[in-house]
Amino acid sequence: MAERVVVGVGPVSEREVVAVARHGIGVELGADALAAIEASRGIVEALAEDAEPHYGISTGFGALATKHIPVERRALLQQSLIRSHAAGSGPEVEREVVRAMMLLRLSTLATGRTGVRATTARTLAALLDHGITPVVREFGSLGCSGDLAPLAHVALALLGEGQVHDPNGNIRPSAEVMAAFGIEPVRLAEKEGLALINGTDGMLGQLVLALRDLDQLLRTADITAAMSIEAMLGTARVFAADLQALRPQPGQAVAAANMRALLAHSPIVASHAGPECTYVQDAYSMRCAPQVAGAARDTLAYARSVAGRELAAAIDNPVVTLDGHVESNGNFHGAPIAYVLDFLAIPVADLASMSERRTDRMLDVARSRGLSPFLADDPGLDSGHMIAQYTQAAVVSELKRLAVPASVDSIPSSAMQEDHVSMGWSAARKLRRSVDGLARVLAIELLTAARALDQRAPLEPGPAASAVVAALRSGGVNERPGVNGHVEGRRAGVPGAGPDRFLAPEIEAALALVRSGAAVAAANSVLDSPVM
Repeated sequence: MAERVVVGVGPVSEREVVAVARHGIGVELGADALAAIEASRGIVEALAEDAEPHYGISTGFGALATKHIPVERRALLQQSLIRSHAAGSGPEVEREVVRAMMLLRLSTLATGRTGVRATTARTLAALLDHGITPVVREFGSLGCSGDLAPLAHVALALLGEGQVHDPNGNIRPSAEVMAAFGIEPVRLAEKEGLALINGTDGMLGQLVLALRDLDQLLRTADITAAMSIEAMLGTARVFAADLQALRPQPGQAVAAANMRALLAHSPIVASHAGPECTYVQDAYSMRCAPQVAGAARDTLAYARSVAGRELAAAIDNPVVTLDGHVESNGNFHGAPIAYVLDFLAIPVADLASMSERRTDRMLDVARSRGLSPFLADDPGLDSGHMIAQYTQAAVVSELKRLAVPASVDSIPSSAMQEDHVSMGWSAARKLRRSVDGLARVLAIELLTAARALDQRAPLEPGPAASAVVAALRSGGVNERPGVNGHVEGRRAGVPGAGPDRFLAPEIEAALALVRSGAAVAAANSVLDSPVM
């Protein structure tokens, strides 16, 4: 990735969104974008002097659209819009989400379809480039007419008002931080306030970040499933390519191929692969792992196709059309994004549920095929991983609640002018929590499977499981943000089996391994074909 992402007339990529949002890469506007912005601004300025009313230029907003604004007050109209709409409340939204939102709004401005001035677009780019992040609050967007309140908090910073995080993460007045970097506050002109807030950028940014996180967590889910199956003396035969080909779902084929690679060359698997083995079929949480993880991959692929189309969109109302008209439209409605955000929460909950079932099976002496009760060193005196499974169960229960769709709800607003809204921002916020929960559940399965594999000694697990267990035991460093932007520092390794210990830090160490991608990297380091 270059030192800066050049934002042009064309769409930014998923990779560029992640680089700017999560890794702090700077941005600049391309020459093609500046030319397009200048061209459309001329159209808006011509309409600003028109006696005929034009929405967002010479009228009020929403239910106040019938209110005509005189020429001399139209710039003030835009300032008032931003101040009144910066009405968010609640906890702060994460820095990476705000940066993604800023980049995606800048990308729409760069299309030349919004009618802003070049100086306004440049100022937004300058905030991103210098690592200045407006303070945005959790609640305020209904996912229709754009992510109004969150984007208004961003726009407020352009005016030199409100608060921002400086590059060191300190909260300071916007005007003070802008002055320190030589950035002049913007005095908005006609239509610019509306152009800065009438977009689906918040929910789309969170979708793009979730796609990247789920790519990694789906790989991790295959790894933890394979480790658990190995620990419980499960069979690898069920993952054979010819059996999987009887149901030609693309995601299932990928997941099953991963399972075959992860379980290959395992002395534990080989120890019970002969005709003398009396285990006819494994439980569904073992046998059907590729079917569930595969369906999750297919859902992810669909969500990515929707995100790709949205990244190529120019969302504003009114919009400057390609033939030079300014027209009202409904493209700000968040339904396309809201639906897939909700959709993704379903397989996330289901993957976690299946992971928790495998963990519970490893802990149950009646079903674990020879492992000690709760994997305890001295059962009765020790409780082993009994309560780690409780933690998993609590998270899974929360994930099931988070899988209830937000997009089926709609609360009319703006005096019934906006009488149907998408709730896409809410869907995005709950998906972020779901992604975090899945990482925690997989971490506990990984920790439990590693302990169970230790109990199979002197039999050794296969190369992939051995590499993951070794990474868990040694700890390590992740210098780049992982799942949901978490940055993990150096952590001590997790010791092997023994008497009961303070378990919470060990869960956090396993979580760091999952979030950072170190678990996937460890498995891939010994495989001929990497986990996909």
